[in-house]
Amino acid sequence: MIKKFDFLVIGSGIAGMSFALKVAHKGKVALICKTELEEANTYYAQGGVASVTNTLVDNFEKHIEDTMIAGDWISDRAAVEKVVREAPAQINELINWGVNFDKNDKGEFDLHREGGHSEFRILHHKDNTGAEIQDSLINAIKNHPNITVFENHFAIEILTQHHLGIEVTRQTPDIKCYGAYILDLKSGKVDTYLSKITLMATGGVGAVYQTTTNPLVATGDGIAMVYRAKGTVKDMEFVQFHPTALFHPGDRPSFLITEAMRGYGGILRTKDGKEFMQKYDSRLSLAPRDIVARAIDNEMKNRGDDHVYLDVTHKDAEETRKHFPNIYEKCMSLGIDITKEFIPVAPAAHYLCGGIQVDLNSQSSIERLYAVGECACTGLHGGNRLASNSLIEAVVYADAAAQHSLDTIDEYTYNTRIPEWNDEGTRSPEEMVLITQSMKEVNQIMSAYVGIVRSDLRLKRAWDRLDIIYEETESLFKRSLVSKEICELRNVINVGYLIMRQAIERKESRGLHYTIDYPHAKNKG
Repeated sequence: MIKKFDFLVIGSGIAGMSFALKVAHKGKVALICKTELEEANTYYAQGGVASVTNTLVDNFEKHIEDTMIAGDWISDRAAVEKVVREAPAQINELINWGVNFDKNDKGEFDLHREGGHSEFRILHHKDNTGAEIQDSLINAIKNHPNITVFENHFAIEILTQHHLGIEVTRQTPDIKCYGAYILDLKSGKVDTYLSKITLMATGGVGAVYQTTTNPLVATGDGIAMVYRAKGTVKDMEFVQFHPTALFHPGDRPSFLITEAMRGYGGILRTKDGKEFMQKYDSRLSLAPRDIVARAIDNEMKNRGDDHVYLDVTHKDAEETRKHFPNIYEKCMSLGIDITKEFIPVAPAAHYLCGGIQVDLNSQSSIERLYAVGECACTGLHGGNRLASNSLIEAVVYADAAAQHSLDTIDEYTYNTRIPEWNDEGTRSPEEMVLITQSMKEVNQIMSAYVGIVRSDLRLKRAWDRLDIIYEETESLFKRSLVSKEICELRNVINVGYLIMRQAIERKESRGLHYTIDYPHAKNKG
């Protein structure tokens, strides 16, 4: 079946939804969501949104400098300036959509400070800011007559000239996107969605790793689809591991213990109760995430431990419960009273700084295709993301994509020559175990060899092992009826390959890419 929409939005986090709301007055919007609307990384973002609001002590230059330092001077300064300077206006947009940020007794924003920030500039809603934003946007989306939400639908691949029988390579100068093939997970049918403009907002890649704070839908689908369509993907080696995910074996995803808890005064300790951050950085527990994650990784490896502790027992109990109600409740459900006992924590894959390369208008290397949010590489994060910069990046670049696509959409028409999906000669996979076991193997390979600390030998070993799984999976895909499981496995393998290849190509330790074979290049600032 062929469906036509002016705008096709693949992904339903803050990036996809805010774009949809900004273009819906111009035409019909399809919002594709592979589970339910709530299931996005945005929903799990506890920390907050970074923006200069208190101009008495803070200014754009300080926020720009903090971002450049965190990014190890690889960040694109034009992208950094864009996000920082446009952030306050986008905060107002969020408030207009119904987001309630916490305020103090004077009616001013109750600002937090997080690692790497020189000032208090994090707006938040208790310790569940992402959920507050997601809920507000969902309400606005559901009430808009021009937006159709397709829950439990999965994008398989984007449509380009390749589907018209034209050979497309990475050197083809004018690849165009005409929409996507999308699988209805309930009926098992694949429909052709033709669009004038397509936006990729599929989020991150955490599910490539064994332990992650991301929901398990974060299988890098958009990045893999764009890469297979010969689009440009960049900076994939920079995977941020959150240093403090709650250590509770069997939890997948891992529950996040927000960075704000260290900003609040939390102290990291080894299992015998000793502080250790003084050995690694003068900023102690408030050092940037990559330094803290490597320090914890090092302590765990040296001591043979599977976790360390975060201690807030010296803080006022009432204050702790008030500031971190969700964390308090989650830990209590596991029998840990954080006002009296240490919290067991360990690093987990958290955020991808790279992705589909886009310009300042959020345009990818493929015409008519935009990418926003964690699946996009805007250049803002460089080698490492500054805490709480991602939610604001998503709305600033969604706004840029909306403005640019509204200016250009009238130039485009639907390409009705695209053939419908053909699955002749395929059958259901004989055994689901082939897919589930391969997924486990990819997770193990990535966590063991392409994690927080890397080496040439580890990356080579990962490459050889992943190659075998890739060949097996491609063969299985060609002869199987299409399913979410086989597509996600394919995407995870593609993304693992990209992280690995770009890690191999970077012959230095820089930002989040830390390799024992190449010393850290001193910053280029």
